[in-house]
Amino acid sequence: MEAPYFPAGEKIALFGGSFDPVHLGHVAIARLAVAQMGLERVIFLPCRISPHKQAGAPPAAGEDRLAMLRLATAGLPWAEIDDFDLVQPPPSFSYLTVAEMQRRHPRARLFWLLGKDQWDALPRWREPERLAASVEFIVFSREGEPLPRAGWTMHHLSGEHPASATAIRRNLAAGRSPQHLDPTVLDFIRTRGLYGAGPA
Repeated sequence: MEAPYFPAGEKIALFGGSFDPVHLGHVAIARLAVAQMGLERVIFLPCRISPHKQAGAPPAAGEDRLAMLRLATAGLPWAEIDDFDLVQPPPSFSYLTVAEMQRRHPRARLFWLLGKDQWDALPRWREPERLAASVEFIVFSREGEPLPRAGWTMHHLSGEHPASATAIRRNLAAGRSPQHLDPTVLDFIRTRGLYGAGPA
């Protein structure tokens, strides 16, 4: 398969995920991608239900995850929050999301921002070749450069951030103050009583 052709235009990265909750690691990865790839925009796309997770719907409602994303990215002119995946019938398939973003931004050069674990699993996603023909991949990895795939355009993003949404949820449920959360996001979580968290 030939590498995708993109007309000259705005460079936009699509960043999908549960963001349950969004943490400083998510924002740091997006910021790194902007700096290294010269992106004009990063569109955060929280999913309704990820097809790659077996535990069902995320613990926080979609509107809460949208609100936390807006708080975490406030003041970042390149960050955009989009609810497309949240309002679609579940699960959230990336190739359908990309098709919609192509319709909205026909002159843009589109990227898909993801971690190395997701890059390794990409061949098992729904319609991976269709996705690869539509976007360039920006792969964040803490442990060396990801292996390339013939015909797939991949850019390696190297960095380090120890944030974990699972660990954050676990600490909140246990009454501990979690690390790697924006203070405004933590305040929102406590106010809403998300993840079993109570007042500080």
